[in-house]
Amino acid sequence: MSERNYPLPRPATDPRFTFGLVIDVTDALTTRGYPPPTGADLVELQQALFGFLYADGGDR
Repeated sequence: MSERNYPLPRPATDPRFTFGLVIDVTDALTTRGYPPPTGADLVELQQALFGFLYADGGDR
């Protein structure tokens, strides 16, 4: 099994994690033919991205 890069340690703040990141992901989905996420879908997508990117717990 190969090493993983994610999840990252959860930072106090991360200027890279913006609503724009979520919109970039929605654009990637719709470009590939998925229906556009709206409303509550955007909130769940944001939470899923956060869960993928960052580990539970504090800074390392």
